[in-house]
Amino acid sequence: DAPPQFGRPVPPPQTGWERLSELWQRDERQRYPEETVNIAKSAFTGGVVGWMYGGLPAFYQARRAFIEGSQGELFQNRADAVQSAHRAGLRSFIRYGWRWSWRVAAFVTIFNTVSTGLSLYRNKTTIGNFASAGAFTGALFRMHLGLQGLAGGFVFGTAFGIPAGGLLMMMQKLAGETLQEKRNRERRELYEQKLAEWQSRLSVTKILGETENNPQEGPETEGVRES
Repeated sequence: DAPPQFGRPVPPPQTGWERLSELWQRDERQRYPEETVNIAKSAFTGGVVGWMYGGLPAFYQARRAFIEGSQGELFQNRADAVQSAHRAGLRSFIRYGWRWSWRVAAFVTIFNTVSTGLSLYRNKTTIGNFASAGAFTGALFRMHLGLQGLAGGFVFGTAFGIPAGGLLMMMQKLAGETLQEKRNRERRELYEQKLAEWQSRLSVTKILGETENNPQEGPETEGVRES
């Protein structure tokens, strides 16, 4: 039997589940797919944006509240008063920034994971994928409020997913192809390259095998002729 490295290359995934399974698998260079990297990047970006959104207003509000509430306090000097105000603002920045950060990061991660999974499973990128991902994520975040909260989260998520998906698709179209089209093209090109290399190695192996057999057949033929 031929060694495993000389086996015929595995064709690109044909079913939705096969494409989904590749989402968390590393390639030959130990790299994750671009879709997975984009999910991680968007989660980090969402966390930073959420921290700024929740932390900066809380910082200024806490700083102003500290200044207004400490008019009668005594400080060693002006620098001591400024530092105390900044410390009060920094505590609020960390506290409220973290609250918004993990929520936004979780929302963006779930939204992108679901929309990417739907695109991979269906093998096409549509507005419906983003709308469904937004509806699922919004409902998931509001389900603890009961049926009314679930419905509200569903509507909010859908309203968020449609424009967000449209913007992402527009950006991908401006780049010449969608992420799904790029992924399919790279899969096809890589398979064709591996198939050509495999066929080349197979032909070389056959030639070597014929070369090894010819010297053995030569002496046997000469012995038959002498007899």
